[in-house]
Amino acid sequence: MAEALGVASSVIAVIDLSAKVFSLCLQYSREVKNTKDDIERLRKEVAAFQDTTEELRALLEGSRGRELKTSQQLVSAIEDGHSTLGKVEQRLRPSTGRKAMSRFGMRALKWPFESKDVEGTIEKLERCRGNISLALNIDQTVILQNVDDRTTLHQLPIAYGASFDSKAEEHNPTCLPNTREELLKEIDRWIDDPKSKTVFWLNGMAGTGKSTIARTVARSRSKRGDLGASFFIKRGEIDRGNLNKLMSTLAHQLALSIPGVAFFIKKTLDANLAIVGNGNGNNPIISRHGDRRVGRV
Repeated sequence: MAEALGVASSVIAVIDLSAKVFSLCLQYSREVKNTKDDIERLRKEVAAFQDTTEELRALLEGSRGRELKTSQQLVSAIEDGHSTLGKVEQRLRPSTGRKAMSRFGMRALKWPFESKDVEGTIEKLERCRGNISLALNIDQTVILQNVDDRTTLHQLPIAYGASFDSKAEEHNPTCLPNTREELLKEIDRWIDDPKSKTVFWLNGMAGTGKSTIARTVARSRSKRGDLGASFFIKRGEIDRGNLNKLMSTLAHQLALSIPGVAFFIKKTLDANLAIVGNGNGNNPIISRHGDRRVGRV
């Protein structure tokens, strides 16, 4: 958030400086006769640069400003633009002597740049403007993609209350401190070992605490930030009492927890929407685009 505010304040400073340089270019254009082409070219580029930064400012300050991840990394481009404009403004600003000459009606302004200087300045501003525009295009594309992905995810049938941290599960127990330590460590080693088998089969008689152990592991891995999804079956419930919505529920959770997964799920659904009703473990909604971290259960 602080970084975004830094970019926004830098953008405001650049916009203000652009306006000053633009105004000075107009002044020179009225009073200097022999270099109007150079003045006009620079003025147009400064105006284009100002328009681009105005657009960036409007988006950063808008309701989706926090989603503009690429644009928030534009500190370097903004600072380069500000530095270039600052040097131009310093050379264009009339000195005290020239202001005095102007008051006595004498022609005081002389264009301080050679054509090659103007060309170099325009190239620098064009480069900065291009970087900003590219970042804006990337961010806007990502936002549109995210909206499209979320729309597709809403088509997935979900077993509400199936995740370990759901309202339905919040009062169910986890392992007490200093209990089942060896088993929990064994499960952690299995999760962290990239060469381990895909499935860890936790079995035992009914009522021996399998769900409690699974809930403990899910909570622990969630705190570490590497839990993809969880599904706790509950006998007798319509959605959680069978596997009909298992894969679609896991897919929905994975799309929310792992960046980029939503795109592949959408791609799979676009190819065959009928697979959302397939509850078996070979459902391509996950297996086609999953990896070992996604596929482990």
